[in-house]
Amino acid sequence: MTFKTDIEIARAAHKKPILEIGEALGIPAADLLPYGHDKAKVSQSFINGLADRPDGKLILVTAITPTPAGEGKTTTTVGLGDGLNRIGKKTVICIREASLGPNFGMKGGAAGGGHAQVVPMEEMNLHFTGDFHAITSAHNLLSAMIDNHIYWGNGLEIDERRVMWRRVMDMNDRALRDVVTSLGGVSNGFPRQTGFDITVASEVMAILCLARDLADLQRRLGNIVIAYTRDRTPITCRDIKADGAMTVLLKDAMQPNLVQTLENNPAFVHGGPFANIAHGCNSAIATRTALKLGDYVVTEAGFGADLGAEKFFDIKCRKAGLTPAAAVLVATVRAMKMNGGVARADLGVESVEAVEKGCANLGRHLENVKSFGVPVVVAINHFHSDTEAELQAIKDFVATQGAEAIVCTHWADGSAGMEDLAHKVVAMAETGVANFAPLYPDDMSLMDKIETIAKRIYRADGVIADTSVRNQLKTWEAAGYGHLPVCMAKTQYSFTTDPNVRGAPTGHSIPVREVRLSAGAGFIVAICGEIMTMPGLPRKPAAETIGINADGFVEGLF
Repeated sequence: MTFKTDIEIARAAHKKPILEIGEALGIPAADLLPYGHDKAKVSQSFINGLADRPDGKLILVTAITPTPAGEGKTTTTVGLGDGLNRIGKKTVICIREASLGPNFGMKGGAAGGGHAQVVPMEEMNLHFTGDFHAITSAHNLLSAMIDNHIYWGNGLEIDERRVMWRRVMDMNDRALRDVVTSLGGVSNGFPRQTGFDITVASEVMAILCLARDLADLQRRLGNIVIAYTRDRTPITCRDIKADGAMTVLLKDAMQPNLVQTLENNPAFVHGGPFANIAHGCNSAIATRTALKLGDYVVTEAGFGADLGAEKFFDIKCRKAGLTPAAAVLVATVRAMKMNGGVARADLGVESVEAVEKGCANLGRHLENVKSFGVPVVVAINHFHSDTEAELQAIKDFVATQGAEAIVCTHWADGSAGMEDLAHKVVAMAETGVANFAPLYPDDMSLMDKIETIAKRIYRADGVIADTSVRNQLKTWEAAGYGHLPVCMAKTQYSFTTDPNVRGAPTGHSIPVREVRLSAGAGFIVAICGEIMTMPGLPRKPAAETIGINADGFVEGLF
């Protein structure tokens, strides 16, 4: 059986001019800032004028624990948005922007797949509207100003050993994880050890995705703790006087990007914080704008529900004042078989037993999403190799958990393959059964917040943390940061901190190696196990197969 690639399908799309997409949402042409004919930014002044409009219904798409078999969360998000529009519900899709690092590394694109994609696919997976470049520039401006301040006398008495702010670039490059800067003599400054993270791990990215407007953006940027003095007094971005210039660099990046699906339905693609070190959701300003313009908004959160959905509920919804009406949990037969012990090479062979065994992982995520008071339905992202017996095994299991599983063929059929799920989502959302509440209150201690997530979401027996970690949390509480939510940074491949442990394990502990303060973004990061904030390229990076063909088209993106 021969299938067209994602990029071939996207290239054949009949796109409408972006002004028409905006007009259908009620956005005047004067409030759209076009980047070519098929993408545009929405002006801040138009967004400000939406404040008094009622909100539509917010639908979260999340997933089981990621496997190399693939789950198709973004594809399902796009497909559901198309499906809801197909049944007459004015729906807007909200997803994250793609990072160049994963695109040229292992993951490939981040615009959906098959006949459930957002276009223009090539631009979205490359430079798009330049938002990530602006974030990179703003972040590194602060880095330069820190070193410049030290060079010209260090009036703030920064302890050079305690400069927390690294540099970033939007590429996977393991050689830059740890570097020494300012070598070469007196005129180059004072040598010190530092390093690079990938742009999506920057606190500036997280700040942009949680800020309400430019004033809030500058306030948050100013709050970034960039270093400490010898007596451990924090030094902020505002102390360095970089917050104003950083805001200028981010002025256009702050405005949401409007594009369209293959079926010409509107989509906001904006922001892209790392789903490990940050909260892994698209920007709050894009989501809130979409809620004012549509009856329904479909969005997603990074990785599985233990990371993405938990952070969406406990960080994004808490900080942005959002109330989700329903959730969709994406699963595949292939992923169930991998969780059931089947090797990737054998996934094409029917194994109902392995599917049934792997459903323990699905059940754990179902319980977790329900614990937030949000009704949930399982979307089985259909692959052509799935058998009826395997699909039925998932349906039967989900039924025992008090939920429903619906087979979705959006990859092959677009919105026509999503009608059943769309009707189910509407039924859940319009009955008003959601009773959403975050997992923990603001006034709980930081360590108790970490333990609550570890025990209730990961099903750990407890948390292992050195006295230094616990004392640091107490110091931050004394400094007024105790009300902040916690962002858990751990592997996405397991409920544990061991990426090789699949299924729904119990009897494990969560080691917290260190904690970091993201004062501008407004959360505490708990580093659990080994987490890379600057990924490396794989042995055979996707970049090896990306190029321009004889007709001038990009090839190799997927």
